[in-house]
Amino acid sequence: MTRNITRRAALALPMLAAARGTLAQQPFPNRPVTVIVPFPPGGATDLVARPLGAALQRVWNQSVVLQNRGGAGGSIGMAAAAMARPDGYTGLIAHVAYSSIPAADALFGRAPSFDRAALAPVSLLTADPQVMVVKADAPWRSWLDLVADAKRRRPGDIAYGSSGPYSAVHLPFEMLAQAGEFQLNHVPYSGGGPAITAVLGGQVAMTASTPSVVAPYIRSGEMRALVQTGARRVALLPDLPTAIELGFRGVEFYLWVGFFTQATVEADIQRRLREGISAATQEPEMRRQLETTGMEIDLRQGEAFQAFLDADRQRVEAAIQRIGKVE
Repeated sequence: MTRNITRRAALALPMLAAARGTLAQQPFPNRPVTVIVPFPPGGATDLVARPLGAALQRVWNQSVVLQNRGGAGGSIGMAAAAMARPDGYTGLIAHVAYSSIPAADALFGRAPSFDRAALAPVSLLTADPQVMVVKADAPWRSWLDLVADAKRRRPGDIAYGSSGPYSAVHLPFEMLAQAGEFQLNHVPYSGGGPAITAVLGGQVAMTASTPSVVAPYIRSGEMRALVQTGARRVALLPDLPTAIELGFRGVEFYLWVGFFTQATVEADIQRRLREGISAATQEPEMRRQLETTGMEIDLRQGEAFQAFLDADRQRVEAAIQRIGKVE
């Protein structure tokens, strides 16, 4: 009896090995793909990740599982993705925290929160500027009005709410203040939503968010937009000038969202990831879902995405160095 079982097991081993070999030779992906979103549901990364995941399932005919692994400003999820098995089956949807967290760690002399070199950029998906908004009854009709008022007052008299130190709201406000040679009062909140509530409630004068987030408040007459931080105007707010147009040199900032994999993933699998994402972003349903949020696809892949990241990192690192240590 034991001899028969042993014999059957020995015969099964080559069959199992052959099956594994056949599976490995099938086009990527041949099993479910996990995509880590290193922030809680509802944020910019999540708003892009969900329609992308659904579109990739249709393109690949394979399950795509989203994992929201928030915490520590995004570093927990990014660290998990960086340390995942480098086979292409664990992706990452990240944003500007990919640039700001390592810069803040270096400023404070801390050990890196995650290994940025362990992540390979696959595709930039969106790149939205930040729009500086005030309550509709605020005294400033334009950004230049506000700047002139800030320079007349005591430094820091005008307060803005952010989603925390070195966040995607804190950084562009300080870039504007540094370029215009005036000072604002930074009031951190637990997130972008509470900062908007604080503006509407009169606790702070200003905050910032992406065009898709603030446009409803502008249309309803609750808020007024003063300036935005992109290199060119956006379709959602075509009359809103950029900071560069107004003479604020070097002020360019985006809350971007991009897809990453591990740096040691095979080149062919990285190519297949790029192809899959490119096809997904062409799907009418994904485009429709993003359009309902006011977000626009800005697909850049491979070297083009890397060039975008290099420029973004330089701007962010310079801004954090100028801001200095903020607890």
